[in-house]
Amino acid sequence: MFKLVIIGTIVAVAVATHPINEEMVAHIKAKTSLWQPHETTTNPFNNMTKEQLLAKCGTYIVPANKEYPGSKIMTVPENFDARQQWGSKIHAIRDQQQCGSCWAFGATEAFSDRFAINGKDVILSPEDLVSCDTNDYGCNGGYMDVAWEYLADHGAATDSCFPYSAGSGFAPACSDKCADGSAMQRFKCAPNSVRQSKGVAQIQSEIVSHGPVEGAFTVYTDFFNYQSGVYTPTTTDVAGGHAIKILGYGVENGTPYWLCANSWGPAWGMSGFFKIKQGECGIEDQVFSCDPQL
Repeated sequence: MFKLVIIGTIVAVAVATHPINEEMVAHIKAKTSLWQPHETTTNPFNNMTKEQLLAKCGTYIVPANKEYPGSKIMTVPENFDARQQWGSKIHAIRDQQQCGSCWAFGATEAFSDRFAINGKDVILSPEDLVSCDTNDYGCNGGYMDVAWEYLADHGAATDSCFPYSAGSGFAPACSDKCADGSAMQRFKCAPNSVRQSKGVAQIQSEIVSHGPVEGAFTVYTDFFNYQSGVYTPTTTDVAGGHAIKILGYGVENGTPYWLCANSWGPAWGMSGFFKIKQGECGIEDQVFSCDPQL
């Protein structure tokens, strides 16, 4: 399997200045009232270099290699939050650190939640995909559809079996045994169940009926400053592509949004979560999920 990766490289190089600064915060406040930025001094990323920030964007947003089935549309509520529906079966915020592994985190987080919803409370290993999915690029990024094909064909080990250690930007070698030397159990998609939800109605229906999904969007440099509210870009400077878990939706002050779990730790955003306006940044273009094989 082959896809060009030059798109992700070009956008990362194009960012000229550090995205977190007082001028950017003032710019955001002047441009929008939909969302609020961190003050520069309280931003959890204020000590990171520009390169470290850009490394967090590791998803190549290109069309899928093939056509996938969509999701069945159903009647859904106006607002939905998977945390309220399924409680602790929706797992905690994680931190990819300085590895462009968001594509692996978004996939394994959504998939872990779906297993828990169906009675198997496991936390799956993003490191498994980062180290072993040879059709993606580890800490240098990956593709949404390819990640889900890996989960369908090979599955993923649990996080306790294959713990995350790629946060420095270097992925360890793939292994067929757990870190403690025990046999590795893998959790896979049910046969022929990978879906690409297309459009608002399909995405909402998929989340309400089956649980969180993985989505991706184009990150603009102001996004690193997000603290709360419904995000919509105030700048045209692109940082790269980023994958996340979408776990709900709603309407806030007349603005429809998606509720998302980021993988940048709980100090960023709304305790690690954020809202993004529906239709912005290509958020609905790459949305994948599958049914767990129980």
